[in-house]
Amino acid sequence: MKDLILEPHPVQARAGATIDWELSRTSSHATARPGTWGRFGSRLIPEELWCGRINGVAMNAIVLICLSLLLSPIPALGDSAAKIVIDEWPVPWQGTRPRDPYVGPEGLVWFVGQAGHYVASFDPATDEFARFDLESGTGPHNLIVGDDGMVWYAGNLKAHIGRLDPVSGAIRKYPMPDSRAADPHTLVFDGQGHIWFTVQWGNFVGRLRIADGTVELVEVPTPRARPYGIAVDSGGRPWIVELGSNKLASVDPETLQLEEIPLPREEARPRRLAITSDDQVWYVDYAGGYLGRYDPATGKIEEWPTPSADQSGPYGMVVDNRDRLWFVETGVSPNQFVGFDTKARTYIGSTPIPSGAGSVRHMYFDAKTSDIWFGTDTNNLGRARLSESAEITG
Repeated sequence: MKDLILEPHPVQARAGATIDWELSRTSSHATARPGTWGRFGSRLIPEELWCGRINGVAMNAIVLICLSLLLSPIPALGDSAAKIVIDEWPVPWQGTRPRDPYVGPEGLVWFVGQAGHYVASFDPATDEFARFDLESGTGPHNLIVGDDGMVWYAGNLKAHIGRLDPVSGAIRKYPMPDSRAADPHTLVFDGQGHIWFTVQWGNFVGRLRIADGTVELVEVPTPRARPYGIAVDSGGRPWIVELGSNKLASVDPETLQLEEIPLPREEARPRRLAITSDDQVWYVDYAGGYLGRYDPATGKIEEWPTPSADQSGPYGMVVDNRDRLWFVETGVSPNQFVGFDTKARTYIGSTPIPSGAGSVRHMYFDAKTSDIWFGTDTNNLGRARLSESAEITG
């Protein structure tokens, strides 16, 4: 009789099972604690039953165990969830990839048309769109809006960050000081008079001083790291995910020293992140289908497989004012809008996006209305309305 081989397969662990990692900030060594799951055929099994190579003597017992696992139900998502309603509006300029919306001080929703080379606004009260054309070939990737109403965008194909005055239509450009930093990517305010940003293919993290327009660049030491999503904690420190590696990164705003933190799985590719009110850094692993949490104080990393597991492709991500996380699984059709309760450590529902979405790349939470805004590759502007209901919608 042939030996039976049970091999650990944590990348495809069931949704909701926690994988608890201890990670040294000075080492890439990580150890999985009990509670991880492996795979037997197409079925997931707990780590406690991993036996490596099992001889024929133990075969009958193992077969009985595996049969019981095959027949056991997979647990559902958590019982307590926020009810959401998703609305979508077709953007009138076809094929322009509307993305990365941001709500301005007057309640207008601003977004970029990456393939249409424009900045635009949408008024939810009247359903009216307005467009501001940029230089041809700008390829705006992202925007943010200041308290003064000024709109800042990333000129991804023209190596600059731009500031648009919506009243006059005037645009001021802030060029990158290094020719290698050709593709400003995602922008974020730090609340201290600066804009931090990533430069994906140029492999930089940058800071723009709003007062004088000075641009400073910090090179990422890992080659082809592809710094992508960025968020700022309560102390004004930026955190970055590296899509081209399995690392998080942060920059000391005083010294501009960059630190990289390796995630425990070499194959991880984090794409977006969000920071909760307790300064815990949460990220989505686009390649493996995981939601993860990094504690900067202890170096501890925890991960939860997403509901669609390795088919998930989690991308756009945001945190709301109750420290719940929301992200979109873009590897499935229709895309799924997923919630996670960071206090209960459980998923709180998954809702399909009506248009299918194609892909949701970035999201914005409006604390005034409890709405989450997003753009879709199906050329729509979307809104997820959160309520206080405790009923699951999907």
